[in-house]
Amino acid sequence: MSAEPVDPLGAVLAALELDRLDEDTFVGRSLPQLHGRVYGGQVLAQALLAAGRTMTTERLPHSVHGYFLRPGDLDEPITFAVERLRDGRSFSARRTHAIQSGKPILSMITSFQADQQGLDHAEQMPQVPPPEDLPSSVELFGSLDHPVAQFFYRNGAFDLRHVEGALFTAPSEVRTDRQHLWMRARGPLPAGQLEQRALLAYACDQVMLEPIMRRHHLSWMTREASVASLDHAMWWHRDVDAGDWLLYSQSSPSACGGRGLGVAKVYSRSGELVATIAQEGMIRIPQIPS
Repeated sequence: MSAEPVDPLGAVLAALELDRLDEDTFVGRSLPQLHGRVYGGQVLAQALLAAGRTMTTERLPHSVHGYFLRPGDLDEPITFAVERLRDGRSFSARRTHAIQSGKPILSMITSFQADQQGLDHAEQMPQVPPPEDLPSSVELFGSLDHPVAQFFYRNGAFDLRHVEGALFTAPSEVRTDRQHLWMRARGPLPAGQLEQRALLAYACDQVMLEPIMRRHHLSWMTREASVASLDHAMWWHRDVDAGDWLLYSQSSPSACGGRGLGVAKVYSRSGELVATIAQEGMIRIPQIPS
């Protein structure tokens, strides 16, 4: 029987509390990981928060475009150096470098916008079963007597509920490049939209490449598979509440040359399209399935 996890969400929130060295420089630390590298979603969220802390007006991030350049060292603090590219009447832009040992491990540009009126439309949320009718990742990890499952049970800050079945222990029975899942934080969150949008960036990185894996009959337990995020783009359309259930409607338009592209449209429980995300990742396996 698994011991209850010790506030995994609190650990994430603590990691996102950056130390400020000067107006444009911040330092953050990393959460433990099984694979020995800094989790990409963590450094994305920290870089976004660092950029947001340099804003002098009420502007929220509406898009980020970033590249993962090097694997991060879990034991070394990360310095976030922010460059103020532009402050216009409606938009501001910041470039953030996440640096270890004098070299960037992530380079990202964030665009911020003041609240404005404008045209409004969005694609409708697909019809899927509600999260209450689906298996919980927390319960699954808690029931498995395996060190990897126990790590994620103790440290997973978000509950994931896959509509088509999870890929944690085995490939999907049906090969498809489509996937739907619900996700929600396992506890209360800060109310500010900068923090909420950073938490969405943190959480989404763990599932963005799953449609590629589902299409090619892979799972997170596929032996000798090498998976890593290469670049990441996000657009926030409306306010986000990561403390309530969010539906990820995902697809993979292409995989080729050891790379695959994952796309997600993220909806609130009430059906609003709150964000769109795209990520290309490296996926290498010893033998290409037929």
